[in-house]
Amino acid sequence: MELESARVLAMALAAGLGVIGPGIGIGLIGGRAMDAIGRNPEASDKIVSNMILAIVFSEALGILALVVSFIIRFV
Repeated sequence: MELESARVLAMALAAGLGVIGPGIGIGLIGGRAMDAIGRNPEASDKIVSNMILAIVFSEALGILALVVSFIIRFV
């Protein structure tokens, strides 16, 4: 296997596997937030703000995986 094809394969694996976790995490966060809002609608403002904050932290890991995959590809 040539170096270039190994880099492309490593980039694909880093990007693909790196966004699976945040994708699952965001789905779980959203589902749990909807359950919580269904149980206590009065607290929806606090729940939504905390949900958005948790989604941002989870998405940061996906963006980090994307950056690492581009570093693998181009450096």
